[in-house]
Amino acid sequence: MDEKSRKNTQRMIPHTERNASGRNWEIFKNLVFNVPPLNSDTSGKENIKKKSSPPQKSRKKHHPSVVNGDHVSSTIEEEGFDENKKKLTKQVAMDCEMVGIGDGTESMIARVSIVNRHGFCVYDKYVKPREPVQDYRTEVSGIRPHNLQDGEEFEVVQKEVADILKGRILVGHALKHDLDVLYLSHPRKHLRDTSRFKTFKKLSRGNTPSLKKLTHELLGREIQTGEHNSIEDATAAMQLYMLYRNKWELEFYSTR
Repeated sequence: MDEKSRKNTQRMIPHTERNASGRNWEIFKNLVFNVPPLNSDTSGKENIKKKSSPPQKSRKKHHPSVVNGDHVSSTIEEEGFDENKKKLTKQVAMDCEMVGIGDGTESMIARVSIVNRHGFCVYDKYVKPREPVQDYRTEVSGIRPHNLQDGEEFEVVQKEVADILKGRILVGHALKHDLDVLYLSHPRKHLRDTSRFKTFKKLSRGNTPSLKKLTHELLGREIQTGEHNSIEDATAAMQLYMLYRNKWELEFYSTR
């Protein structure tokens, strides 16, 4: 290979979607943990620039609604991030587990989990029931009676979640259901729903794709093999968003 060809080869940047379909986990990790800033280049190539910054001293800051990083996905735990990676970020992903009330078909919030853009859990609480529970839906929700007995009051959870979401990009799957059981709303311009993203819908021929299918096809791993875990589901939604973030944001703002 001559010198000119060698330099051209070094400048090549892997295409996100092409490699995603092949479940290239190494490239996915680079995309998630070293995400480039959005740019207006219409050529379709991502401009990735490395820049170094001096290490910052960690400051202890406590938020009443932030957990102490007890729940961390195994993938991210292996990366050995510092404390700064466990803080709230501009993008957060949320997932809720629900139980049945009334005739058993109505849903009530039982657990809410929120992760930051790095996949660290920043909030995870069970919620005390406000009405008699007719169906714990344990085989799907993973919720059991003792979880709710020791849960937080709904009003407290609602306020804490609202404070976290304010001004942030909210990522999730079928977010309408999660927001409904919390009796909260969020600006449409700040919603990134993996069940509605056009690129993801192509995997289901235009139909609403399941989070399980998206995670299997695009991330190459299995979730929801038994009882659901709201931290795991929120993490999967965030990883899917970060994988396609540039394309998603460009598409979102071009259609407004």
